[in-house]
Amino acid sequence: MIGFVKRVFRISCCLLVLFFVFLISLDIIIHNDSKNQIFNSTENLPKNKTGLLLGTSKYLSKGVVNQYYANRIDAAVELFNLGLIDIILVSGDNTIKYYDEPTTIKKDLLKRGIPESKIYLDFAGIRTLDSVVRSKEIFGQMCITVISQKFHVERALFIAKRRDIDAVGYIAKDVSFMYGLKTRIREHFARVKMVLDLIMGKEPHHLGEKVEII
Repeated sequence: MIGFVKRVFRISCCLLVLFFVFLISLDIIIHNDSKNQIFNSTENLPKNKTGLLLGTSKYLSKGVVNQYYANRIDAAVELFNLGLIDIILVSGDNTIKYYDEPTTIKKDLLKRGIPESKIYLDFAGIRTLDSVVRSKEIFGQMCITVISQKFHVERALFIAKRRDIDAVGYIAKDVSFMYGLKTRIREHFARVKMVLDLIMGKEPHHLGEKVEII
């Protein structure tokens, strides 16, 4: 019995090590896949008509403004004001009656001086895959600038390349290590799910009628 328990323990440890090696390898692959398309400065960032602003919740559980949210707004406004994007396509979740990421973001963009005619909303950006694929299939954008934090941009660009979308990424200011620890842990599993979704040919939860971006 003791010998059996030891064998199970050893096998479990080996599987755990292999799993962590897989996660690290996947991170390296995704990072290298998009490293030449990511910019943390506007200096050499190419101009695209549309910036895809990936949504997140504005407030944390304690009612404090989410730093990820605030920094993404700052980045989008910066690119628009510099003329590096002409349109901001806000993509986020609106599956719950009283939770509407795109409209909340639009209100804050308007407060920052972005004209309403330059803001388009995608209410079906449930996952990053949905946001990226719908930017092409619904909104007709073949070339986009993805706006979010680096970990998120890397994943979005990985998807874009495999859906024949010419995309670059602009990195919004990141948060402190401890502030973003839970998010970084979740990101490892989000990347695994993304790869599985791509392998299985998953499509967005919703498609629908096309929207013309003028």
